[in-house]
Amino acid sequence: MGTPQFPDLGKHCSLLDCKQIDFLPFTCDRCHEVFCLQHRSYNLHKCPNAGKNDVNVVICPLCAKGVRLSPDEDPNITWESHVNSNCDPSNYEKVAKKKKCPVPGCREFLTFSNTIKCRDCTIDHCLKHRFGPDHKCPGPPKKLDSGFPFLGLLNQSRKVESKTSLTPVPAASSNRWTTSFLNVASSLKASAEAGISKFSSEFNQAVQVQSNSSSSSRSGSGPPEVCPQCRAKFSSVTALVEHFQKVHETNDGRAGVKKVTIDACPKCSKGFLDPVSLVEHLERDHGGTSKA
Repeated sequence: MGTPQFPDLGKHCSLLDCKQIDFLPFTCDRCHEVFCLQHRSYNLHKCPNAGKNDVNVVICPLCAKGVRLSPDEDPNITWESHVNSNCDPSNYEKVAKKKKCPVPGCREFLTFSNTIKCRDCTIDHCLKHRFGPDHKCPGPPKKLDSGFPFLGLLNQSRKVESKTSLTPVPAASSNRWTTSFLNVASSLKASAEAGISKFSSEFNQAVQVQSNSSSSSRSGSGPPEVCPQCRAKFSSVTALVEHFQKVHETNDGRAGVKKVTIDACPKCSKGFLDPVSLVEHLERDHGGTSKA
């Protein structure tokens, strides 16, 4: 067995009737014996451990579910435990009952490769009746516009007129149709006028609120404040005071520059260089009191 260069090359088959040397032997994963190419399967070398990892499933005739048989357990015991615990006869119809083509007289079962969904009625049919004329397709459902409720009444009246075109129409039915049509038209007109009036009132309220807010913002801003030194304009007294302190009170340290005190009105925040002018402003514009 083997060659001088490879003395361990090849092994004899473990089957007593064979014992043939094989240079590419197979090792069984159940009994771990070495076999040749001809006897490598479980059945040919009669492996004693072949059935331990086999999986056998039996379909229950009552519920159409698969029952797995264990090699270490009696099949009768496995079957009895399934019947007492997991067996549901109502599931048989769901699994075993096949869907048929809805066309009257057609006995074709609808399978994965034999089912076509109609684009108009969205109902499954077989290949033979897949076209609309073959299964008398009613077509897609028609929806009337909800904004015009009198269309249904108008269509119904047209159908009645087409059916009774050969017979004379009595005057009473014509007057009844005219009255009903006028009632529907008047109700539509009233609803439209109510919607327009509601929209106009809401629009006027929004415009009034916008105008009030803009007027209040303009009235609160007041006249611009003017710097007494450089005549610069500011929107508030606070901005004017900050400008005067930064620019005119620290002006390169030159002599002769005097600090100017600005008194603000506690009512309208208007600035005054002279306290007497502030008192006159309070008496004239704010009722003669200087309290905030």
